[in-house]
Amino acid sequence: MGVGFVGQATRAIVVEEATQAGQVRREAQELARLAGFGELDAGRVTLVAMEVATNVLRHGRGGRVLLALVQGRTGLGVEVCGIDRGPGFSLANCLPDGYSTGGTPGQGLGAIKRQSQVFDAWSDARGAVVLARIYGERTRDEDLGYGALRVPMRQETVCGDAWYLGADGDRVSGALVDGLGHGLLAAEAAETGIAAAAEAAGLDVEEVVARMHARMSSTRGGAAAAFIHDPGAGVVRFAGVGNIAAAIHEPGMPGRGLASHPGIVGSQYRRAPAFVVPATPGALLLMHSDGLQTRWSLAQYEGLAFRHPALVLAVLLRDFDRGRDDTSALAVRLGGRT
Repeated sequence: MGVGFVGQATRAIVVEEATQAGQVRREAQELARLAGFGELDAGRVTLVAMEVATNVLRHGRGGRVLLALVQGRTGLGVEVCGIDRGPGFSLANCLPDGYSTGGTPGQGLGAIKRQSQVFDAWSDARGAVVLARIYGERTRDEDLGYGALRVPMRQETVCGDAWYLGADGDRVSGALVDGLGHGLLAAEAAETGIAAAAEAAGLDVEEVVARMHARMSSTRGGAAAAFIHDPGAGVVRFAGVGNIAAAIHEPGMPGRGLASHPGIVGSQYRRAPAFVVPATPGALLLMHSDGLQTRWSLAQYEGLAFRHPALVLAVLLRDFDRGRDDTSALAVRLGGRT
C-alpha cells in the first residue's frame, strides 16, 4: 500500500545564542507530539535536537536548525538538520566519542547517530551540515529516500510554496507549487494547488497540472510542476508551468534539465505537455522554486549527489538561498531506497 504526504512548513530557527537552542528543543518536542511519539521516542528527538543546536552554536559559530515532520514507509518521523558556516570538521575524526574541536566531551555526533534511523553529514570550506531522522522505536520505520524544504521568507509566518510526495514501492510521484508573491494569499494559492495534486496523484502529470489549474483559478495562481517516476519503464514524466526548476542528476553526468512551459497556473496557460525522459535506478530528481538560485551544480560538490536527498537540499539551501522569497524544494532518489 502506498503513502502520500503533503509537507508542512519547515521550522527554520536561527541559533546564534543559547536561548535559541531552547526554542529548538521546544519546537522539536512539538513535532514529536504531532508524529504521535511516546515519551521515550520524544526524548530521543529532544536529545538529537539539542545536540544539533549545541554543535551549531559551539562549533559552527552559529547558524540555523531546520525541523520538519517526515513521511516514512509506514508512519511519521522527525527530521533535525543543523546548518552552519563554521570551520567544518572531519566526520571520521569527530564521530567517535571523545574527540572534540571545542573543548567539549566530544560525544555529540556519536549520540546523534545512535539515536537516529538516518544520519548523514557534510563538511567543506563553507561550513557543515548534520542531518538526522528519528522514527518511532516500535516501528523502526523504513526511511523514504527523499528530502524536502518549505521555508517561509524571513519575517513571514506562512510559506507561499508547497509540495506533495506519493510513494508506492519504488514508484514515486510528486508536485511542487510556488504561489505568486508571498504571505497569506500566496500560501492560499499554493495549498489549494497542492491539495488538488494530492487528490489527483494516480493520474498522468498533464491531468494533475490541469486539475491544479482549475482549483487555483479562485486564487492568485502561481508556478507548478508534477512528476511521476515509472521504474518499470525507467522513465520520468514531468509537466510544469512557470519558474519551477527541475533536473535529473545521474552519476558522472551533468544534470538533465526538465523544462517548464510559460504561464501561470490558475490564470494563464493553455496546456502543459509532459516531457518523458529516461532515469536510471539511483538517479536524483531535484526540483525547486525560485527561492533558490539556479546557478548551482552538484558537480561542485564531489560525492554529494550520492548522499541522502535531504542532505543535498540542506547544502544547497546553505549556499544558494536567495533570502528574499519563500523557498521550496523536493529531491527524490529514483528507483531505489536511500
